[in-house]
Amino acid sequence: MAILGKIRERSIFLILVIGMALFAFVISGVIDGNSQNIGLSEPVGIVNDEKIESDFFRQMVEQTQRTYNFSTIKSLNLVWDQTLRNTIFKQEFEKLGIDAGKDQLEQIISSDDNLINNPNFQNESGFFDFQIFSDYIAQLKTQNPTAYENWKFQEKSIINVAKQKIYLDLIKASTSMTIAEAKDHYHLENDNVNIKYAFIPYEIIEDSVIKINDTEVDNYIKENKLKYEKDKSTSIQLVTFEDVPTEDDLLEIRSRLDALKSKQIVYNEVSKLTDTIEGFKQIDDIVEFIDQYSEVPYDSVYKPRGRFNNEYADILFGLEKGEVFGPYRDNNDFKLSKLIDIKRNASIRASHILISYNGATRANSNVSRTEKEAKSLANRVYREARRSSSDFRELAMKYSDGPTKNSGGDLGFFQQGQMAEEFFTFANTNRVGKLGIVKTEFGYHIIKITDKDDLALIADVVIKALPSDKTSNEVFRKATQFEMESKNDKDFAKIAQNNNYKIRTVSQISELEENLPGLPKQRNIVRWTFEEDSSIGDVKRFTLNSGGYVVVQITEKIDKGLSSIDNVGEEVRKIISKKKKEVIIKNRYKDIQSLDSFSKEDKVIIETASAINQKNPTIPGTGNEPFVVGTAFALNEGKTSSLIAGEKGVYMVVLLKKNIVPDLDDYSSYSKLILKNSSQNLAENIFNALKSVANIEDNRALYY
Repeated sequence: MAILGKIRERSIFLILVIGMALFAFVISGVIDGNSQNIGLSEPVGIVNDEKIESDFFRQMVEQTQRTYNFSTIKSLNLVWDQTLRNTIFKQEFEKLGIDAGKDQLEQIISSDDNLINNPNFQNESGFFDFQIFSDYIAQLKTQNPTAYENWKFQEKSIINVAKQKIYLDLIKASTSMTIAEAKDHYHLENDNVNIKYAFIPYEIIEDSVIKINDTEVDNYIKENKLKYEKDKSTSIQLVTFEDVPTEDDLLEIRSRLDALKSKQIVYNEVSKLTDTIEGFKQIDDIVEFIDQYSEVPYDSVYKPRGRFNNEYADILFGLEKGEVFGPYRDNNDFKLSKLIDIKRNASIRASHILISYNGATRANSNVSRTEKEAKSLANRVYREARRSSSDFRELAMKYSDGPTKNSGGDLGFFQQGQMAEEFFTFANTNRVGKLGIVKTEFGYHIIKITDKDDLALIADVVIKALPSDKTSNEVFRKATQFEMESKNDKDFAKIAQNNNYKIRTVSQISELEENLPGLPKQRNIVRWTFEEDSSIGDVKRFTLNSGGYVVVQITEKIDKGLSSIDNVGEEVRKIISKKKKEVIIKNRYKDIQSLDSFSKEDKVIIETASAINQKNPTIPGTGNEPFVVGTAFALNEGKTSSLIAGEKGVYMVVLLKKNIVPDLDDYSSYSKLILKNSSQNLAENIFNALKSVANIEDNRALYY
């Protein structure tokens, strides 16, 4: 009961831990509540006649967006994919009568590191106790009903995962590979051939020779419906109007900062006298001065050189106390900087090798050595590190128990308060290059000081490099004028050309697209292009998140269905052209029966290739040619093939040698390895198979 008492004290914290720990099993989130279609009654989707209700789906998306700071569409797609997966698998579980209970729930919870390592759920022996966890959940029901309901939701999700595991285990148990299948697979991977071949590339036939009419293209599209089915899409052209500062704006900002450096004599309209205003160089009250003139508040923290712009860091650290530098451009800011103080060699860089022991703070559970053994090992490693031939980085990677082991023990730069006091004292009081041993609560450290630098306290007067009101107003005027002229004259391209505006085109935008090339997070533009009231030729101005405007014209709206010649005609013509070239080449060389007969043909390449297998059917110099390689394997040694149509051209092949690897004595281990490798993607492959035959209605675009 004492343990449960401690748990109750931290109930809110634990609910958060539980929620995060179990998120690996289920997405619990939802989307931007700014949907313009909250009144819609349509479900967000239908999967095999089962509705995905919009209200709950929206909550899921909103939660995902808040928790992970994802964009609306990224959250939407994530939740949609997980909802499809859960729904499709749930339907399969119901068909097969698969269910899961407390035992499966305990198995999954007991495998979560975040929970089993939580001391609040461990017994007196330090092991995770499912009964303690269960008692805690039971108490939530009366003491924190909201948290309990959240848990019930998570519990359902875990049970769903347990059902999926049972389902996949059943499929794995029914999967097998016969000895004959394993043998075929082994030889497919390891047998290879040596060939000599003639290669006639399709390019020897000029494109001008090939005549293809629209009827042929249309017939090919219809004959290959599955390949050329398309979703709804739109295409646009746009002109952006960036709201950025002009050179005059930047000059004005520089002038304002420059005027702050020294004393100013200004006329006071109230007193009718002149006032003297202290400049940044002379002022004593730095905080008040910066509060008055800077757009960024005063930062009283001493900073290392690496925290400053590399272009100006050495200049700033080379100033005398009280000296002012600037104005200067630092990314999107203009700055006037004053050195207030400097601490010499207060920023230290060191590498260390941590030798931990059982009982030390944060010691890894697999560290079993005693403190005495750790001290002995540390002294031995220290002696080894002192040798002139030793490499400290290699020693750290070999011996260190610290998290910096893989980086050779490098800790980077640090200051007082960022390291254990004993560690910092050694590093602070010794020179660069010094080696030593220091004991802290974490164990024994072999330390090598690698660098020291100063820390500077620098006061900055900062003004953002933003456009002036005059500039912003002019950008707005130009964007609005272009929008109105394009709407009236209907000649978007001509008006843009007359004004020297650059036009960009974006083709085949999908209905749930969010980002456009160079314009991230433009969901409002995409939604507008798909609205029923929007037509080809319509023009609209949008405000950009980064500042400025974009004027967009719809140039194409394509409904769901079979692709048209305009959309895929070029691709199809290339396919048909290759087939026609194949016929011409085969007719041209139909009487040739051997490679020797090709020797007089200057456009024919004759080469040899060795050790080609069917698992990776690549012919050097031409590329992936599975049909050609397969034909070579079917030949007898010394025999010549007929003309073969490949991906890049037409071939004639002579099989020089077929190299057959010896059979394995036992194929059982090999077949187990193949099954193990194939099972790694089993869940995803099964889901994709179920999804391909499911009847799915996607209404996301109605809501988002």
